[in-house]
Amino acid sequence: MPNILTVLKEEITRLARKELRSQTESMKKASAQHRRDIVILKRQVAELQRKLARYGEPVSKKSAAPPDDEDTARVRFTAKGLRSQRTRLGLSAGNLAKLVGVSPKSIYDWERGVTRPRKRHLSALASLRDVGKKEARSRLEQLNEQKTGSPRKS
Repeated sequence: MPNILTVLKEEITRLARKELRSQTESMKKASAQHRRDIVILKRQVAELQRKLARYGEPVSKKSAAPPDDEDTARVRFTAKGLRSQRTRLGLSAGNLAKLVGVSPKSIYDWERGVTRPRKRHLSALASLRDVGKKEARSRLEQLNEQKTGSPRKS
């Protein structure tokens, strides 16, 4: 015959475990749900950071800079657009740089999206949008004539 003390002790332990299991089950479910929510939030943060990185500069910089001039503020600039405009005109980066009044490195950086043109250069770029190949070549020749002082012979 088993000892009544050991039977009583085993029964108390069994009932205590059963009670603890029922009370901790709801906490386990809540904890699992919180973990799922955390994973979802982490994914959203990562996605938003990727979107922000795609746009380049922080939003606060754009909203902090007031527009200097109404005409240049309305000019849109994209690196891809500048590249296609240059190829449409049949110009090298150096020649386009001469027309705009900047260095060829600036044109190269603008086309790669590393930097953006300043407002004063945006208006020069915008004025080239309505220009054809012949007009661009004649403007280049005029600039070369002004530098050298004599007309070039082609």
